[in-house]
Amino acid sequence: MAECDACGKRENMPYQCRHCGETFCSEHRLPENHNCPGLDNWSDPGGVFDSGFDDSVVTEESSSASGRVREALGLGRPGGVMGYFRGNMTYVFLGLMWITFLFQIVLRATGQVGLERTIFVLQAQHPEYVWAWITSVFAHGGFGHIAANSFLVFFLGRIVEEYVGTRKFTALFVVSGALAGLAQISVPIAVSLIETGALPTVPTARVLGASGAGLAILGVLTALNPNMRVLLFFVVPVQLRILAGGIVVFSLVLIVSGVNLGLANVAHLVGLGIGLLYGQRVKGQRRIPNQIQIGLGGRGPGGPGGPGGPGGRGPF
Repeated sequence: MAECDACGKRENMPYQCRHCGETFCSEHRLPENHNCPGLDNWSDPGGVFDSGFDDSVVTEESSSASGRVREALGLGRPGGVMGYFRGNMTYVFLGLMWITFLFQIVLRATGQVGLERTIFVLQAQHPEYVWAWITSVFAHGGFGHIAANSFLVFFLGRIVEEYVGTRKFTALFVVSGALAGLAQISVPIAVSLIETGALPTVPTARVLGASGAGLAILGVLTALNPNMRVLLFFVVPVQLRILAGGIVVFSLVLIVSGVNLGLANVAHLVGLGIGLLYGQRVKGQRRIPNQIQIGLGGRGPGGPGGPGGPGGRGPF
């Protein structure tokens, strides 16, 4: 069964809109019934897809404060400002990651390392900094760190976003990233509470980065098609189940052995686990590719499109 992206109704035989890629029940399957962004691209001056609602209802809503805000943001109509984000959140997240990283560089260059940690680093001694639950997902420790996570999100994120829809992909990315980070700092917090009855007073665990969210994306794809092959640099074929299994074994070995390589192993396992569970939940909605080519010169996901529409979709 699949859940309708418009009303949340669950149906055994859902409809997949070929224009926006989201899933709908029989009531909302038509483009005009779910405010499909494709309506704007079709240029419908004759009102062929007019829903037939009384104009007075729209006028009354638009006259209210909330109606004016919704109209300004384009939330109630296709082709609005928010329409640019539909189908393109993979690229939005990548942009936020690099903008955040540049801001971190500025703070470091100006000697404001303490401020950087307060804003962007999730710390075991300060779990009450709730903003860091989210900001830490987009912050990174260095160029290699952000490059590796960007690589993962760019090549795999677009596939998952097209499969589950932009709204659910956004929730998956943010929630899995935050929960993975919180899991990473929960161990030293628990130990400190048991031993001293208080939160840690010295730095015991700090975490930042989109690794948890990126591995959640990997987990979703692994659950959807464990035999999907990733062609690393077009040479080495690796099945997702082997790649995911290797990550699990590697992380567990480091945790059990106590070897510190500066990796957030608990966050990696939690992110991957969330993805696997969610992938099982949404499995069977539509077909996904059997192979992904990752490497220089390859054709990755299509670029972002215009208002309300996903970009061109190149082969994976």
